Amino acid sequence: MVASTSNTIHPFGEEVSSKRRQILDGARKVFMDLGFDGASMNEIARAAGVSKGTLYVYFADKNRLFEAIVEDEALEKGKIAYNLDPQRDVEATLREFGRAYIGSMCRPGGGSSIRTVMAIAERMPDVGRQFYENVLAKTINRLADYLQTRIGPDNLAIDDCTLAAAQFMQMCQATLFLPFVFQAEPAPSAERIARVVDSATRIFLTTYRAKPR
Repeated sequence: MVASTSNTIHPFGEEVSSKRRQILDGARKVFMDLGFDGASMNEIARAAGVSKGTLYVYFADKNRLFEAIVEDEALEKGKIAYNLDPQRDVEATLREFGRAYIGSMCRPGGGSSIRTVMAIAERMPDVGRQFYENVLAKTINRLADYLQTRIGPDNLAIDDCTLAAAQFMQMCQATLFLPFVFQAEPAPSAERIARVVDSATRIFLTTYRAKPR
């Protein structure tokens, strides 16, 4: 049995035990099905196939367990391979980035953690902040860094690359993310994602390419 981690959160990159993974998988399903308030440690232990005593060896309470799931989500999002090669053409890069980004945001089951974080962020601001900084802001910054490298080669005129990156990502979400995250529509098809991202790319380049004098 591993040493107790009831008072700390595992840092990113640390190898997790199979038992801890088993608990996180079970807890994720319970949070998805019942939400944060409806989930109980008893229900989580049952879903994970462990005793309640074993559950408390790994996590002090439901808050610590949910924080670990948020960390896990950030790790998974961080593994998404966006091709942001500074030498690559901006139009092709934006189209590919947008499709990969929306595909990850709107994957089946992928909206549950976002919905749950949104629901508890006011009560648990550290969890909301952690999710934003490690999932959303990092992706914005990665795209912003790429855009900065293409201002000269692609004739872009961007004063604030972080703002421009966030704008592009928001345009890629249009008509896709909110209906999905609020369960008004199923996950969008690859064809529908492509149409929205292509439109976002055209608008972005029309806005941010320097106009001829």
